[in-house]
Amino acid sequence: MNTSLSWIKAYVPDLDVTPKEYMDGMTLSGTKVEGYEELDKDLEKIVVGQIKTIDKHPDADKLVICQVDIGSETIQIVTGATNVFEGAKIPVVLVGGRVAGGHTEGSKVAGGIKIKKGKLRGVESFGMMCSIEELGSTREMYPDAPEDGIYILPEDTEVGADAIEILGLHDSVFEYEVTSNRVDCYSVIGIAREAAATFEKEFHLPDVKATGEADDVNNYIKVTVKDEELCPRYAARVIKDIKIAPSPKWLQRRLASIGIRPINNLVDITNYVMEEYGQPMHAYDLSTIDGGEIIVKTANKGDKFVTLDGQKRNLDETVLMINDATKPIGIAGIMGGENSMITDDVKTVLFEAATFNGVNIRKSSKKIGLRTDASGKFEKGLDPNNAILAIDRACELVEELGAGTVIRGVVDVYPNPVSEIQIPFDENRINHLLGTSLSKEEMIGYLKRVELEYDSKYNTIDVPTFRQDVLRLEDIAEEVARFFGYDKIPTTLPVGEATFGKLSFSLRVEDTARDIVEFCGFSQSMTYSFESPKAFDKLLISKDSSLRQVVEIRNPLGEDYSIMRTQSINGMLSSLSTNYNRRNKDVRLYELANVYIPKALPLSELPDERMQLTLGMYGDKGDFFTMKGAIEEVFDALGMKLKTTYDPEAGIPYLHPGRQANIIYDGEVVGYLGEVHPEVLDNYDIGTKAYLAVLDMNKIEGLVSFDTKYVGVPKYPATTRDISMVVPKDILVGQIEEVIEKKGGHHLEAFHLFDIYEGNQIKEGFKSIAYSLTFRAKDRTLEEGDINAAMEKILNALENMGIELRK
Repeated sequence: MNTSLSWIKAYVPDLDVTPKEYMDGMTLSGTKVEGYEELDKDLEKIVVGQIKTIDKHPDADKLVICQVDIGSETIQIVTGATNVFEGAKIPVVLVGGRVAGGHTEGSKVAGGIKIKKGKLRGVESFGMMCSIEELGSTREMYPDAPEDGIYILPEDTEVGADAIEILGLHDSVFEYEVTSNRVDCYSVIGIAREAAATFEKEFHLPDVKATGEADDVNNYIKVTVKDEELCPRYAARVIKDIKIAPSPKWLQRRLASIGIRPINNLVDITNYVMEEYGQPMHAYDLSTIDGGEIIVKTANKGDKFVTLDGQKRNLDETVLMINDATKPIGIAGIMGGENSMITDDVKTVLFEAATFNGVNIRKSSKKIGLRTDASGKFEKGLDPNNAILAIDRACELVEELGAGTVIRGVVDVYPNPVSEIQIPFDENRINHLLGTSLSKEEMIGYLKRVELEYDSKYNTIDVPTFRQDVLRLEDIAEEVARFFGYDKIPTTLPVGEATFGKLSFSLRVEDTARDIVEFCGFSQSMTYSFESPKAFDKLLISKDSSLRQVVEIRNPLGEDYSIMRTQSINGMLSSLSTNYNRRNKDVRLYELANVYIPKALPLSELPDERMQLTLGMYGDKGDFFTMKGAIEEVFDALGMKLKTTYDPEAGIPYLHPGRQANIIYDGEVVGYLGEVHPEVLDNYDIGTKAYLAVLDMNKIEGLVSFDTKYVGVPKYPATTRDISMVVPKDILVGQIEEVIEKKGGHHLEAFHLFDIYEGNQIKEGFKSIAYSLTFRAKDRTLEEGDINAAMEKILNALENMGIELRK
């Protein structure tokens, strides 16, 4: 939403603030100003001049020498403009003044261009005549400006007057960030009301005079609304004897100041009222309306309609249409039809000011692929009580501008009028909410500024219908706060009863896992849940994989964000790739995030959202076993004390076929880890080995125990034994440890691998492995026989596996 300061002052005449003061004040009171532009910031010493004489330049065919009366004196200006003539009144920038740029430099420049006395082909020139571009504007905003030449002012313009003032450029335009619940502020009147309240000035609504003397509107048009929910109100008035002409300068300047190009008096009036009141209007050529009847109803499925822009639109039964007795003539709230457009030959016009269902307008706009200024306002939900004010204002302007003869009366279909609401007033509750100690009278004074009136009889606040955002006492408290001043509200401690709070079990599990992996050197990563279908091909996932059964986004940002991810690897590898290509040498990342597994396709219920802990790393300081160690650290911190095993036959396509494993805990696969497949590394442009691990946190959660059991310090000494073995390569360390644990007996306290070797000194197909075993009894010092018996069982079991013991 944009407004010019001069337009605001039309309703708040006593407003005397600088643009900076206005921006700061409005922002502090809740109407956020994003910024402003001073239209005259690069313009200085520009006056109205009148050309007295024009002579040819002695040494240049394309230059002329003009004697220009500027009121106080006559100066000489040399110009190459072809549209100047004797008697023309033009804007002149004097020596020492500034212009915005335009033709002078080819583009607008910061600070403007300073004009100096100079010579053009030997003839002195004391200033410059200005085009509209050199005054910082464009022909779009000043339609009467020549395409390439000096701007010619009206004949009755006073010589020597301030040309910038006459052109309406002593003004500032403000851009606001208006929240969707403040529909009233999508109008100049709404912003002016806020300005008056902010700076404590009087607010003056336009004094709209009654219009219409001839005939009766009911003799011209009949209105029938068949869907009152989609069209709560429809008002229509008729103007005959239409005279299409340019709008007066003041109206053109106001529209131009906020970026609306003036067209003609009829179009400009509807645009002006739309901006002034926030009520879009539409004008139909009454001669094109068959049967003199307007029927508001939805379209039929498969209908097609050509809008004013010449495009054919596909409709269905949800799109609300404006129809005459035989055909549709407009899409309600969005755009009129080509078949009822206003032409220069129009004689009688129907003005429409209606209120439509905002949600329906939004959906229809999206469905037909057309969004307009009008639909942008309608979709926010307009106040139905504003429609008559706006249409009467438009008719007043028609008479004021001599654009036609207004027919008496209005056709107003408003079956369910909206009325003011009353909110019980409680000053103590408001003070409690705000932490203030304001009196009742002070609060009522603040509320009155924005037309929220106090009813002493019922102790209520009467809320006008244009304030659709004020629905409860908390909204009243917000109004008090913003005009009292947020910066003035004292600091207070929150008041409430003490409560015992704690994290849910699942969040405790996630927090513990997060702490452990960060302890292991991993940094948190965050990636999108939206992904591209191309990710499956990059990860070498087969065409028939269940991972390709995905939830598709109905209106995605693009193909790269068109599905919900069913795996977390693509995001992690993308993050590792980014780090690798930015020359980060050693990188460890983790992510705790959901994947989305559809229970059935097409979707009949919400997908299964599964939390996954994903680890990724590359660099010289880590390998497969580093990743395995990080997983076991997580398990240990989560109280998962049972033996974890690893199955190398995981069959995961994006991991190296010989360097991957499923992670098995208590007989259940809870995740996997491994080295990334070389082809996948190439697909992600990663030029070094990388490792991944994924844990299904939903499965992990059911295996976690935070119950801790403490064991006393041992009273009796431990005894250790070392065993060294030559082991076939196809036997896994996990199998050996399973035997040691099973045969070691109840005195076996711990064991750990301390050496593994493959090389020339070991026969082919074998590897050397060495373990250290610790034995201890809780009730006595172990004897040699106890240990030897246990060792014999272990060694016999290992020999039965084809393992040779090294002596």
